[in-house]
Amino acid sequence: MAAVDWKQKETEMLKDIEEIVNIESGTFLKSGVDRVASVLGRLYEEIGFQVAVQEQPERGNNLLITHPEAVNPEILIIAHMDTVFPEGTVAERPFSRDEKRAYGPGVFDMKASQITTLYAIKHLIESGSKSYKNLRIILNSDEEVGSVHSRALIEEQAKLSRYALIVEPSDEDGTLVTGRRGGGKYYLTVKGIAAHSGAEPEKGRSAIGELAHKIIKLHALTDPSVGINVNVGVISGGTSSNTIAPHANAFIDVRMSTKEQADELDRKIREICSTVDIEGTSLELTGGITRPPMIKNEASERLLRIVQEEARELGEDIGDKSVGSGSDANITSDMGIATIDALGPRGGNAHSKDEYLNIDTLVPRTRLLANVIERLSRGQQQG
Repeated sequence: MAAVDWKQKETEMLKDIEEIVNIESGTFLKSGVDRVASVLGRLYEEIGFQVAVQEQPERGNNLLITHPEAVNPEILIIAHMDTVFPEGTVAERPFSRDEKRAYGPGVFDMKASQITTLYAIKHLIESGSKSYKNLRIILNSDEEVGSVHSRALIEEQAKLSRYALIVEPSDEDGTLVTGRRGGGKYYLTVKGIAAHSGAEPEKGRSAIGELAHKIIKLHALTDPSVGINVNVGVISGGTSSNTIAPHANAFIDVRMSTKEQADELDRKIREICSTVDIEGTSLELTGGITRPPMIKNEASERLLRIVQEEARELGEDIGDKSVGSGSDANITSDMGIATIDALGPRGGNAHSKDEYLNIDTLVPRTRLLANVIERLSRGQQQG
């Protein structure tokens, strides 16, 4: 077989990355996420894979991708198509690049990973390996908000798999992720009674006042020394400055380090939001724990050693670490599936206007993923 022209592959990858970066795909823009899904689905179909579309009424559609000749594939790859950026961001700062870096909304988290995954599979096909038949690939649409609408699909496919390779991007050091804090998202709605704040304030009951009491109590649950954080990150309410606020609401984000903490936090949050401090107001709490903590287990330890061995074969020593943020690895790891995360290319400043991708890591991470798939597939009878 002829030697692979990896420089040409890098050029092709950048072209594909540019195409999907320039598609607006914030989580709440269904049409944009579906456009990304359409492009990626077509690219997989062009290399012989079949694409099953899981229609979603509120979020973008999820894709389950397998080869038609696959028999009980053992490896689950997960990559998300959504970004955190509001509509209009692409128009303000579309894909761009210089000699070393590429820029644009989602270029690092995680549209480049979508393309390195595709090219790793293309490389396996072109090299004559049959290991591409040992894959289940989920491209999901709502990871950035906790994978609420794609979780059932992830759990369904994880139950059928032995390994989970999560291709979230890696940091500047290329470190793999084997531990993540868990997380949850809640939405609190407060109803009060409107009244003129000057003429008859005694007739009103302030929803904003009630929410203020709850914010103080919720933030008091934070204990950084044990990895617990509760953050009321977005609030709104009221109608005018001279009206006792008839309504208010808040988005609450929680993070924790252990499953026991998750259970206790959920109990305490529901307890706080079950009774009012201002008589005449009412509360409604929705949401919950969306991601259990990712704890490194024996199966993940063994998988980590395999990935590290394959990296060394390619001339790279890679460490691992635990991080505070969550991903779909939390879900598969909690199910007992051997899971490694951050297998995507390197870069930084995710979720910001300064997000960037290190171009020279596209090929190494593509080759590493291909080699790991090949290694994990040894002994599989794929015909």
